[in-house]
Amino acid sequence: MQRSYSRLLGIVGKPNTGKSTFFSAATLALVDIANYPFTTIKSNHGIGYVKTPCVHNEFQVIDNPKNSLCLNNSRLIPVNLVDIAGIVPGAWEGKGLGNKFLDEIRRADALIHVVDASGCTDSEGRLCKPGEHDPIEDIRFLEQEINLWILSIIKKDWSKISRTSEVESKDLCSLLEDRLSGLSIKRNHIVKAILSSGLNIEKPTKWTKQDLIRLIDLIRKKSKPMLIVANKFDLPQSKKNLEKLSKLDYIVIPCCAEAELALRRAAEKHLIEYTPGDADFKIINSKRLTQNQIRALELIRKEVLFKIGTTGVQTAINKVYFALLNMITVYPVEDLKHLSDHSGRVLPDVYLVPYGTTAKQFAYLIHTELGDNFIYAMDARERRRIGEDTILKDQDIISIISAKKRG
Repeated sequence: MQRSYSRLLGIVGKPNTGKSTFFSAATLALVDIANYPFTTIKSNHGIGYVKTPCVHNEFQVIDNPKNSLCLNNSRLIPVNLVDIAGIVPGAWEGKGLGNKFLDEIRRADALIHVVDASGCTDSEGRLCKPGEHDPIEDIRFLEQEINLWILSIIKKDWSKISRTSEVESKDLCSLLEDRLSGLSIKRNHIVKAILSSGLNIEKPTKWTKQDLIRLIDLIRKKSKPMLIVANKFDLPQSKKNLEKLSKLDYIVIPCCAEAELALRRAAEKHLIEYTPGDADFKIINSKRLTQNQIRALELIRKEVLFKIGTTGVQTAINKVYFALLNMITVYPVEDLKHLSDHSGRVLPDVYLVPYGTTAKQFAYLIHTELGDNFIYAMDARERRRIGEDTILKDQDIISIISAKKRG
């Protein structure tokens, strides 16, 4: 049995911010994109990629990727993305497409919140004059909707939970975990939130409503970490709003999703050379492009790539996995000398795993039997034996030695 540390990344935001364009650019999936609310009525699922330098150059080998791609010396590792239906006020009560929205949110491990940095869409996603709307309002609104949703679930049993914890000396964190288990909220999220809150865990019956709301806000931040994509950065009104957004307690990535979608589609048709996340592209054959297409590409280069370094789409996905979810990449091999698997494929697989993963935990990730029969692992760089409790590092290459394999 093969296990996985797969994470689901939710793309969220109010209607008409470029959320579906971002998703389409990241996955090259065909989705409805239009300038009116509720274009996304049903959530779209797709595969995006985390981009990381490939280790094959370091070892001067030609790799044969199996579970990922190697493109221009970068490993592209597939990850699950979902384009969640646009949210409107009252979603936590089921208004608009609230039920669909929250059903996807409960499964997400992290969120990318796409906001219209140009301020040309109002609070419900309708077009307005550029600069008329403050995108910070959209962020506060989304925070509130998720907080109210979590609060509505806890409030149903809060008197019983707090009394049971206090009177019967039951673990409060475990009681809350049981209540919130359907939201993919774990005990460690709750423990960290309570420690950060400074609340007296021994006396939860004394907590005020504001204490509970503050705790829920911290639980949301721990369990559903969020990154802000300041989309439509190419519009003149966006720069001022980006400065405001950057002062928030979030990672904020300037972005032009339309530019990324155009570049990826052009690359797919072999009109340009472009790897997602690159700072530039190269036109392969200008004769296959019209003058309008060439002008459009040069405009992307001038107004987006030269100004922010990338279009922002790939940068955002990478930041979620490496900064918010704190994950690392590890390459398993069987043959240390050739860095290959049993079929001779060189560096065939790379796994995204949480920082803190041990050698034995990684063995279980590859296959249950490999973990059950774990003896030790070998580090390919230093050619040294490492024990089951050794914490793996980013871009480690290791071989697992098991009882079955040795025998």
